[in-house]
Amino acid sequence: MFGDLFEEDGDSFSSTSGKGVKGRECEPPPPRGKIKLCGIKNQGGTCYLNSLIQTLLFTPEFREELFCLGPDELGCLADKDKPEAKVCVRVIPLELQRLFSHLLLVDEQTASTTDLTDSFGWTNNEEMGQQDVQELNRILFSALESSLVGTSGSSLIHRLYHGTLVNQITCKECGNISERQEDFLDLTVSVRGVSGLEEALWNMFVEEEMFEGNNLYRCSRCEQLVRAAKSAKLRQLPPFLTISLLRFNFDFAKCERYKETGSYVFPLIFNLRPFCEQNNWPDSEYSYELFSVIIHKGGCYGGHYHVYIKDIDQLGHWEAPEEEVKVKVRTQRQEDKVGEKKKESENSVDTEDPLSVLTDVLAQEESKSVLVDQLGQKLMNKTGMPWSKKYKKQYGTISKFLQNHPEVFLLVSNGTRVALKAAGPATTEPSPTEPGSSASANNSPDNTELQTAGDTEGPDGCHWFDLNDSTVTAISEKDIEKQFQGKESAYMLFYRKTTMKRPPEAIGNPAYKVPPHLVEMVQEMNARLQQRRAEFDASSNSVEVRLHLAPHYHYQNGALHPISPDEDSIITVTFDRRKTVGDLRLAIYQMQDLWEGDMALTLAKNVPAGLHLYDTLTDDQISLYSAGVSNGSDLFVWNGREVSGVAVKTGLEWEPVLLTVLRPSLEELGCEDGSGVEDTDGSGLVRSMKGFAGGATLSTVLEALGPQEALLCQEQSRPGATGGGASGWRVFPPQDMQRTLRELSLKDGDALLLLQPEEIDSSIFSLSGDMVTVTTPSDCRWLQVEFCPQSATKEEEEEEEEQGKKRSKVSASGNMLLAEVKEKALEELRLQDELSGVECCLRQMDRTGKLLPPVHEHLSVRDAGIRLMTSLYLCPGPVPTETQLFLYFSVGLAPSVGQELEIIVEESLTVKECLKEMLQMAKLDGESWHLRRVDWCEEIGEPLMDEHASLKEAKVMHGDTLVLVEGRLPPKGYLKLSVKLYIDAIDSSSVPELNHTAESLSIEGLTTEGSGSEMRFIGHVEISEEASLDDLKTQMMTLPALQDVCVPSPAFLRVWLLEGKKLSRILRGNQQTLRKLKLGNGVEVCVQRLMNEENLGLKDLLLRVQMGVPGEKAYYPSEEFLWDAGRDGTPRGLYAALASRYGLTPDNLLLAKHLPDKHTWMPISNWTQQVSKKKKKRKAESLQAAPFYLKDGDTIGVKNLLIDNNKEFTTLEDEIGQQSLRQEAANHNTRGHLATGDYSKDIGSKKSGPTKNRKPEVALSINVGVFR
Repeated sequence: MFGDLFEEDGDSFSSTSGKGVKGRECEPPPPRGKIKLCGIKNQGGTCYLNSLIQTLLFTPEFREELFCLGPDELGCLADKDKPEAKVCVRVIPLELQRLFSHLLLVDEQTASTTDLTDSFGWTNNEEMGQQDVQELNRILFSALESSLVGTSGSSLIHRLYHGTLVNQITCKECGNISERQEDFLDLTVSVRGVSGLEEALWNMFVEEEMFEGNNLYRCSRCEQLVRAAKSAKLRQLPPFLTISLLRFNFDFAKCERYKETGSYVFPLIFNLRPFCEQNNWPDSEYSYELFSVIIHKGGCYGGHYHVYIKDIDQLGHWEAPEEEVKVKVRTQRQEDKVGEKKKESENSVDTEDPLSVLTDVLAQEESKSVLVDQLGQKLMNKTGMPWSKKYKKQYGTISKFLQNHPEVFLLVSNGTRVALKAAGPATTEPSPTEPGSSASANNSPDNTELQTAGDTEGPDGCHWFDLNDSTVTAISEKDIEKQFQGKESAYMLFYRKTTMKRPPEAIGNPAYKVPPHLVEMVQEMNARLQQRRAEFDASSNSVEVRLHLAPHYHYQNGALHPISPDEDSIITVTFDRRKTVGDLRLAIYQMQDLWEGDMALTLAKNVPAGLHLYDTLTDDQISLYSAGVSNGSDLFVWNGREVSGVAVKTGLEWEPVLLTVLRPSLEELGCEDGSGVEDTDGSGLVRSMKGFAGGATLSTVLEALGPQEALLCQEQSRPGATGGGASGWRVFPPQDMQRTLRELSLKDGDALLLLQPEEIDSSIFSLSGDMVTVTTPSDCRWLQVEFCPQSATKEEEEEEEEQGKKRSKVSASGNMLLAEVKEKALEELRLQDELSGVECCLRQMDRTGKLLPPVHEHLSVRDAGIRLMTSLYLCPGPVPTETQLFLYFSVGLAPSVGQELEIIVEESLTVKECLKEMLQMAKLDGESWHLRRVDWCEEIGEPLMDEHASLKEAKVMHGDTLVLVEGRLPPKGYLKLSVKLYIDAIDSSSVPELNHTAESLSIEGLTTEGSGSEMRFIGHVEISEEASLDDLKTQMMTLPALQDVCVPSPAFLRVWLLEGKKLSRILRGNQQTLRKLKLGNGVEVCVQRLMNEENLGLKDLLLRVQMGVPGEKAYYPSEEFLWDAGRDGTPRGLYAALASRYGLTPDNLLLAKHLPDKHTWMPISNWTQQVSKKKKKRKAESLQAAPFYLKDGDTIGVKNLLIDNNKEFTTLEDEIGQQSLRQEAANHNTRGHLATGDYSKDIGSKKSGPTKNRKPEVALSINVGVFR
């Protein structure tokens, strides 16, 4: 796509000796394919130029006229920068000549237009931006005319493409004709409103435009306004007719451009006689044939061009498209099958093939034909089943099946009777003298393909090709019909006169009339290309092989190793991989004069254990490539049996595994006599690397490493992985000793521990079951302990920071008790006297700086989950015992770091007793308190309901955080609900003011959605979970705020559930229990006083409907509307219910749901999709589901279309709200832009725009010199 952007120049390549990698030269362009035609590279957006250039190339007359201009007229490209040149250099026609010769003769798949566009004076902007090909056609012809001024080709464009038309106005009174002649190089015809090219030409040149009525014409002879007729005719026809289709139009209603994609038919051959002024010429003078179609794919703001071209000179090699070949082969096979069925009608018929059955039925008829109405009955008599049950689902009706096989069946008598077609050549019976010869010849696939190619050949032997930038494919004439309509459709049409015949010597000769100097240039280019390809072919097939000679190697540790590292044991050779293994063997024999005996070549590979051998090359006749030898392969040269007297096993199963073997060191075993192995890293273990064949058993490994009674262990956990600085090892069971290393999934680097039975009782090894624990005495076994006096003042802390904090590294192991760690820390920090008589504990600290609960000192470092090489803090305070819990707690609010209190309690304490101790520590009085947990997001969570349960039973864990919350918990099985009163603006005067008590201080004035209504807190209600909704309403009536309000019965109250301080849903079903209504502790409800009794059903929805004021952006006051959504919850049901309420028909209503958060309205459509009876009817969508989610309290806007033409639901309040939302969003974006800079501001402005910003369109131009 980007031209030569990624291509490199240069023909040489570099190579390095030894172990270096040889560089490879730039790959030369591939030669032409089977089609033998050349494509053009796209420079980024030059597909329009490529399509036009290919059209001009395949216009032989244009191409040959251009080739006739020699250097004496056009100059030479080498002199274009020389001002002293004798002849003015006309760069554009010279570059066109070179490009045409390249496309015709250079053996490349693609050519570049870079030099041509440079001659146009184009920059990267023109090459990367797409332009209109119709505009380019005019500009290029104008540039050529200007470039060829003063040469013999100055009239080239005029001779080939120039035509004239005449516009005439005829006076209907005196017959005077006023005419005006126009020249054209191409005709622009309309696409909109016409069916095809011929109709468009008929409208332009045959139909007359009448001047009459108020639109009269002033005749120069009559000197008055008269009736007249205007018409146009073609006066002079060009040899080549170019037609531009007006695919792009402008929609004035939408103020945007669009592309006409409707059907537009154009003929392959057509006659222009009806459109010409002169109609007495021979028919051949009016006849034109199509030879090029430029196609545009995409929309009016961008897309892609390619071109369908007819190969007039038959320069390409055409092959039928695969789809067409498959169709022909399938048809041929069907015809063959019909012939076989006719000859073997007495044999059984395949009833699964309807073609065979129908053919057999017709063949058995004496008249060889049957009425179509009777054919179904005869088929049922033969198969036992009617057509509708056996074949209709797959093949359609029987009439359609007959019509789809015209090669087999012939419909006569207006389609009422069917007969078999006469047998063709493919079904001719073989002659007695040559049995089967005809059938075998016609049934062969090769013969079928040849017939297919011949069938699709044009009447003049020319074929069509699709030239799509670099790609060239063969097409058939019927593919042109696909470009009549759609987003990919014809855009420019090129016709030529049918009288223009090509000379025989031009057919199939791409060098016809190409100037000798250009032929010579092309031959040099092809020679260079051929040389580059040969060099590249040789370099790409050359591989470097490393030869390892057996005399320089010995077998050790399960693999091969060089005897002397200093000696060069590797020979690197470069060889052609297309040569055979025998050739390589012979070359090695010649290199090694002293080699004696057999020579085996085995593929080798370096593995961690050393060099291992795999497959031996035994067949000398295969190539190195087939043998698996590639660049950088290693080959071992040996006798095939042994190396240095040791037998070597080859193959993948014997690939060595390099294992790390660990043994106890001298220091850990207490050996002082010098026996054993020294510890080099202080870990107590010594490591050695041993290699073993992957096919060796574990018992073989043990035999090689030590005595049979030794234990062999595999590492399971490494030191520090689970804390304690210890590692775990699993002893291999006896059944594993007979398994191979590969079966045990041991790989390179895995560790094995070898222990003698007497070594297990040492201090660092402990055996438990089949697990051995190794405690390594290395310098990584320590804990850092830091003294942290919690009661220190700021002055003391600052002084301590200046002097350095008291901290020390204490040596520790995973088995050491934390009490011992504390004692060591006190000694090393010298705090025994300072902390004498003061309780201290060890604590950890999290990332936020919060001290974690004290550790249980009766546990070991490992059991406490403390990692070695971490920090502990020595803090004043008691140490919890095994049965005690350390808890954090705070009062009233969610806990935060630094504000929590700490307490240690027995886990057997009840929740109530724990609460009492916390109140004492916090110095709080009263009994109206309860405990709550803290949830995962550090907020107050659920309460501890059972006060008599122990902390252990309540699942309070060591280190948990609790919160003291004021207020008593309701008894078990009871709920405590917060109650608010819904007050309308008109009812607010009737509600008494609450007394200024402690309870009244919690009143909230919350304005609800609507006009002036609010909710006020009126108290709490404690009630059983098994109580009914009616009981809840009755208890609410006892609240002080409702005692003075007239509420005759609970039925006059409506209870809302609040979510996020907003009305959510109505609690319905007066006898439903609160448990079934899914009410929990702490839930907020709102009670509303009604004027009438109410008992809502479970499926009823309470909506607020408001009718729009005609002609205004306002609504009448809203009203409550009870809708039975259980009967019909679809939009249709809501329309019907509201139509019945207002006494209108549903068609006269328009509904929408109000979205108060967005200040918008969501229209509710009453339209339902019509579904075919055969298709399964889709279940109607409920308004309570997506996207409406209709619920209690939603506002529905209603428009009466009989008196209100305004279908917009938005009010002035909505517009103000939307403006506020936009302002908030703009402020938010502004803050974001200030933080991220101008670059993000630019991006944000682009994304927030209503439409996509397009680059400004720049007019196309070609720079041409002055040649006068």
